[in-house]
Amino acid sequence: MIPVFVSLGQSKNPVKRKLEEAIISELGKLAAFDVVVIPNLYDLSAKSESMTALQQVTGDMLVFSWLYQRSTHWILDRNGIHGKLGEVQLQSDDPDDEEDSAPDDNDEADEVSRVIDQRPLSDRTIYCLDLRVADTAADFVAEAERIASELSGQNLDQWIQGEPSEQQQARYQQPQNDTALGPNGNKPNTVRIEEAAGRRWYPVIDFSRCTNCMECIDFCLFGVYGVDKAETILVEQPDNCRKGCPACSRVCPENAIVFPQHKTPAIAGAPANNEGFKIDLSLLFGQPDAADMAAQERDEQLVLAGRSPVEETPILARRQSETTATQPDQLDELIDGLDTLDL
Repeated sequence: MIPVFVSLGQSKNPVKRKLEEAIISELGKLAAFDVVVIPNLYDLSAKSESMTALQQVTGDMLVFSWLYQRSTHWILDRNGIHGKLGEVQLQSDDPDDEEDSAPDDNDEADEVSRVIDQRPLSDRTIYCLDLRVADTAADFVAEAERIASELSGQNLDQWIQGEPSEQQQARYQQPQNDTALGPNGNKPNTVRIEEAAGRRWYPVIDFSRCTNCMECIDFCLFGVYGVDKAETILVEQPDNCRKGCPACSRVCPENAIVFPQHKTPAIAGAPANNEGFKIDLSLLFGQPDAADMAAQERDEQLVLAGRSPVEETPILARRQSETTATQPDQLDELIDGLDTLDL
């Protein structure tokens, strides 16, 4: 049986609650799944009962939440729940929200060393499903069944290619565990973990993009970031983060820092897409760029905390000078892009 975790959202919207309960009910009727209902994943502490239940799963699993797939995956990862990101075919109809699994054609980007490159490959897969991409439980149940069929085929192939012992064959033919189906096809009820989980706000690092450049730890002045024994960046004190402040996400040059509950998709964990010709029109009309906005947001939080704002950030000054010296401005890029169009 495949473990399925349904993470309830923060909202009390009756439409969302109805969808959650419909998915829980329908999946609970299927013999292929063990369903566990937990509070909002992002709000869980590392030692909570729900997180412990997630950590106890060692094989493949499905996680439903009201978050982007990328955010869910790296929230799990920061809590020691590692695995390959499974392919989910159920995606949003909005092309801007679709998960981009295609490789980046930028050769220069491929040469950059990412933190994930230093990690051992996981032998299990975690499928993260975003509850916002469809309106009916039937769509999610169908996708869960497709994934289960895919996993069953893989497991059966592995079993056939091996040489099971007599004990393994006996267990396969007559399961002794209490979750196995009985003669009448009954299965245990869906498990609900009821625990208080207050709303939290903290950054989540996407190590498939992070290059360990340390700009976030240099920029943040609230003690949120630290390093491990291998000198790799980590979110050491998540609850030191100032609620509503996404400044460090804006200064990250690799878009590797996400705030899953932020209203801006790019900051909340929407797929990072480097393809296509894009331009930030706000720069052409005098609006501040991401670095200036980040500094302003951080300084506002410093003042609220009773501390003095930073007059100038060396790391930002260096980045801005390097950008000015080596790259054309946004208007130049727009003109160059128009020149390449076949009009």
